[in-house]
Parts: sequence; C-alpha cells; structure tokens
Amino acid sequence: MFYSFIKGLFLIFFKIWYRWQVTGEENIPQEGPLVVVANHVSMWDPIIVGIALPRKIHFMAKEELFRIPVIGSLIPHLGAFPVKRGRSDRAALKAGMEILAAEKMLGLFPEGRRSPDGQLMEFQAGAGLMAVKGNASIVPLAISGSQGLKLQFKRRISVTIGKPVQLSEIAEKKRIGSKELTGLMEDLRRQIAQMLEKTDK
Repeated sequence: MFYSFIKGLFLIFFKIWYRWQVTGEENIPQEGPLVVVANHVSMWDPIIVGIALPRKIHFMAKEELFRIPVIGSLIPHLGAFPVKRGRSDRAALKAGMEILAAEKMLGLFPEGRRSPDGQLMEFQAGAGLMAVKGNASIVPLAISGSQGLKLQFKRRISVTIGKPVQLSEIAEKKRIGSKELTGLMEDLRRQIAQMLEKTDK
C-alpha cells in the first residue's frame, strides 16, 4: 500500500517534469523470482528503476542510509534492505536469497558503486550467483539521463528493459564456476551497453 502510494507520486512527478520514457515493460514476467541488473550513475537510480517496473522491486542499499532520520525509517517500506559495502555481508545475501525464494523481484547494480563518469564499469559476479542460487531469471536494464540529475525541466530520462536471460543450463550444473558467472555478467554488461548506445543516439 505505502510502496504503491510513493511509487505513484514519483511516477507522476517524473512524467510531468521530465521527458520520461520506458521501453520493454513486456519483458518483465508477471510472476516468479527475478533479478534485475542495471547500470548505476545516480543516487536516483533505485527510484527510477522502481517506478519503471510493473512489479515491486527490492534493493540492497548501503547501511549508512538506514541511520539517517526519517529516510532510515522510510526506505524499508520501499523495498530496501541494508548491505555493508566493501566486504562480504552474509545477512544481506541471505535477505536477497529470501526475496528470490518468495518469488519476488530483486534489483542489483553489479558495478558495485556509481560510475563517476557514466561509463560502464566491470560487473561483479555476485548478481549472477544469486540468480543461479535463487533459481531466478535475470533481466538487464539500462538507465539513460540520470547522471547528475537535478530539476532540469523536460530532461530526457529513458529506461530500457531487456529480455529475460534464462539460467537453467548453468543452474543444472552441480558446481558453478567463476568462468560461467564471469561470462554471464560480461554478456549482461554487453547487452546494457548496446541498449545505452541505442538510447543515446
């Protein structure tokens, strides 16, 4: 209820104030566990992804945000849960796996941090591992126009949603190696790069 209300407010604002465009909404399965991986250039990216998708999405957010008055009490209602950056956080990984086990949607930024210049950085393998372990598909998503986002009237913000990547062949293997995960993340990164190139033309 609260999530839908806040999402609705942000969506109305973005549609009125910016040139808001979403392509590929039909690529999001209506049900089942799903991992959405996106490029990351702005603090607004989680909100942009959230309002662009037809299903509720859950995000890992740096634990410092949960200590901020008001914000810290609001973001859990928006699907966020804390993660300790820069080290392995078993509690966050467990929370992510529980989201997938409940057949919900998990959003991850595989670059691990915001890109300082807007260029795609290397993708970490964690998103792929969680998807495989959680028996989920992965959807690549490209965000364009959010870098340095301020209240520029009618600035174009585009979200392109790619087709789901099925991981059944990888998941069937008894042991998942780094080679398979690295190849998977490189392919997803390449797809996002291609979507960004088309959008920015």
